[in-house]
Amino acid sequence: MNTMAVDAEDFTLRARVKLLGKLLGNVIAEHARPGVFEVVEELRTGFIALRAGQENAADTLDALGSLIESLDAETLMQVIRAFAIYFQLVNVADELCQHRGRRRQVEGGGRLWVGSFDEALGCAVEAGMDAREMSQLLGQMRYNAVFTAHPTEAKSRTVMESLRRIFTSNEALELGESPEVLDAISREIQILWKTEELRGQRPTAEDEIRNTLHYFHQSIFAAVPVLCRNLERALGRHFEQTVRFPPFLRFGSWVGGDRDGNPFVTVHTTWYALRMQIREVLGFYLRETDALMDELSHARRWCTPTPAFEEALAADEQAFLERTGALPERFSQEPYRRKLYLMRQRLQAMSRQVQQELENRARRSHRASGGYPSSQALVDDLKLIHASLCSHGDANIADRRLKDLIYAAEAFGFSLARLDIRQESPRHEEAVAALLRETGVCDDYEELDEALRMQVLGRVIRQPPEAPPMEFFSEPVRQVLEPIRMMAQAQNVFGDEVFGAYVISMAHAASDVLEVMALASVYRLTGWNADGAVCRIRISPLFETIQDLAHIRPVMQTLLGDPLYREMLDASGGDQEVMLGYSDSCKDGGILASSWNLYRAQREVTRLCQEQGVGCLLFHGRGGTVGRGGGPTHASILAQPPGTVNGRIKFTEQGEMIFYRYNNPETAVYELTVGVAGVIKHALKAEDAPQPFLDTMARLAEVGERCYRDLTEHTDGFFDYFYEATPVSDIGSMNIGSRPSHRRQAERGKSSIRAIPWVFAWSQSRHTLPGWLGVGSALEQITGEDPEALSRLRHMAREWPYFANFLNNTQMGLSKADMDIAARYAAMGGEQARPIFEAIRAEYHRTREQILAITGQQELLGDDPVLARSLERRRPYLDPLNAIQTLLIQRCRQRPDDPVWKEALLRSINGIAAGMRNTG
Repeated sequence: MNTMAVDAEDFTLRARVKLLGKLLGNVIAEHARPGVFEVVEELRTGFIALRAGQENAADTLDALGSLIESLDAETLMQVIRAFAIYFQLVNVADELCQHRGRRRQVEGGGRLWVGSFDEALGCAVEAGMDAREMSQLLGQMRYNAVFTAHPTEAKSRTVMESLRRIFTSNEALELGESPEVLDAISREIQILWKTEELRGQRPTAEDEIRNTLHYFHQSIFAAVPVLCRNLERALGRHFEQTVRFPPFLRFGSWVGGDRDGNPFVTVHTTWYALRMQIREVLGFYLRETDALMDELSHARRWCTPTPAFEEALAADEQAFLERTGALPERFSQEPYRRKLYLMRQRLQAMSRQVQQELENRARRSHRASGGYPSSQALVDDLKLIHASLCSHGDANIADRRLKDLIYAAEAFGFSLARLDIRQESPRHEEAVAALLRETGVCDDYEELDEALRMQVLGRVIRQPPEAPPMEFFSEPVRQVLEPIRMMAQAQNVFGDEVFGAYVISMAHAASDVLEVMALASVYRLTGWNADGAVCRIRISPLFETIQDLAHIRPVMQTLLGDPLYREMLDASGGDQEVMLGYSDSCKDGGILASSWNLYRAQREVTRLCQEQGVGCLLFHGRGGTVGRGGGPTHASILAQPPGTVNGRIKFTEQGEMIFYRYNNPETAVYELTVGVAGVIKHALKAEDAPQPFLDTMARLAEVGERCYRDLTEHTDGFFDYFYEATPVSDIGSMNIGSRPSHRRQAERGKSSIRAIPWVFAWSQSRHTLPGWLGVGSALEQITGEDPEALSRLRHMAREWPYFANFLNNTQMGLSKADMDIAARYAAMGGEQARPIFEAIRAEYHRTREQILAITGQQELLGDDPVLARSLERRRPYLDPLNAIQTLLIQRCRQRPDDPVWKEALLRSINGIAAGMRNTG
């Protein structure tokens, strides 16, 4: 988009934000307590003036601080809410502006935005890819987004639904600012003001399951068919020959299956998640078949269905007759309606069965009598109707709602999202040791070395003992065994598609994987039959720390070199899934070491799998922020090493990023599109970066990690600083997730604090330290050592997508930091905090200067003016919230038993999260 277009869009955005701000102001003036509107205006104009460089800034800041200190708790809470809701409205305006810009590009013709199907397929054609090669790529493509329940979403579902209504009302303003539309938006803002945004209690794991299902109902059911239709049309524009694509979209979920460090996720939770997902997707299919029954009213007198359709309809009627004793009288002369009616009976039988099991909290599931045996059978029925309609000239009808339902059924199946199970490796070791003792196989498993463990586990997999009753084991061991037993039972009823991978956190050795395989064998998820090995579990080791990433090749080489494991892997489909941990590796060794070791680990494990003749699927455990592997989806995919995606990618969607990407169907379509387009474009990359680039990054990572560890591990008082200069202790009190914020509550340190509150707290206090710490020192040392280094770094930024993406993400982290505000948080730590803060501030400025020297920009994000402007405009509105928050932290520490200040502090955390547009 050219500069004039950017400026025009920016003008429109500013006008919309101004309008929404005015409507919010009217609501506050009318519905807030007396004086709140005036305080909000004084703070707003005062901090805007400060940002503009007003004279006597110190006096103005003191006056604003005095005003804040003079406010009672209730007034402060309402002031905080005013700024928080303002940010939510700004976020809606931002999202709508981006959607409007894309829509105008479509209407204007020409190649579309970077990350569109049009742009990606254009690149493929320019690279010489023909229709056959594109068909091959799409034939192997797999795009799998996995939703997680990590506690970083600070908004309740009620607030999310209200913001969706505000989004749709704002769309109506495109036709003009009619009084009716303005009144509708004002009413929604008024409702938002009267809605409690803080949860009264911490959400349960079951609440998180329901919250995740909200996004499917809200947007994803609608987005998937639109995406597939858009791709089909784009392929038609770029290739003369027809390019077909099989189902490539998959969704996954950890919600209700991720029990790593979460004692509230039990086997009952997993059953609940599975059934709720099945009920949700069956409800969608029932609604769509109802709509198709209304639409496909073709009469036999006016059309002739295909013989295959007639044969299938007769079989359905016979099965219905055998089941009920009578044929339905409805639609006897309307074949498609009759077929859909019988299909609906099968879906309804399944829905009733799963609903009954939900109500009874059943410990087992049963196949519904008269239901579909598999989701493929449903797809086959839909395709049969489609082919029959096309045969008598009704392809234009078949290619609308019916084809959309086919696309959806292929993506969602009967599971909606494949449920991953996750548990940490020490828990498996404990469970295996207990099981082997109880069955008399081995009394001292925990004392064995790696080689002996592999031998013992191999014997168990070949000849599994009978599983002892659960009552024989301790509660911690049962928490490991019961989900595996449940997986076997659920797959017997619902099919293998209901589960994705079994993810092993903190995987350090090959035996960590064989332990899960051994447990699976005991509960008959593996074994042998007349056709050979059977394996109904796919195990994904998760490599999380810098050390584990560095050792990924020897661990996986041992595993893939084990003949028994290879036999089971082949039986499960032949693909080895490997998960890479972005969050914990960054918390462990810093952003540079994490990023580079992840890059290197992908290359190593992909090459190893190629050498071993094994397919490799990399599972990227990304978070929302830069400090947890976040960043724009399209650029992130293109930044992966060549040859490591190969048309297939799996990644987590976490916390508030699920809301920003999937709360509106329009944005969900865009987000899925840029991801799939990224996978297509990545396939065009053939060669890795030149060796000097790789060597430079290795050196940068080495120096950056040393700098990061010097501060976070070898600086006296650093973690005291962290707890004093951020609201991390209070974040743990927020009711935003079922998972505890620390692995060990009483311990201060990187091994105890989870990656999410680690990033969240630094973000709140405007340090944003995980996104850039160590980068400046590394760049400065490299350029000081080698006179050619700066020139080479500039070349890397231009020619290497990985390095360009790293610099862009680091700039984003730096742009969200503010050292003047961070200094106010640091002051809460007293004199002992001063040298630590000065070290942080020096590194911030060092990093900023070094990146600007490489990019040649005058300011951060100079290549992304839209984002730069958005962040800059938020600052004056974030400033009062940060000023209020530092006051509230101090009052809560002085009066820990006074709940009113605690409540106000939690509201400030919500407000800053909305303004920063990310949490953890």
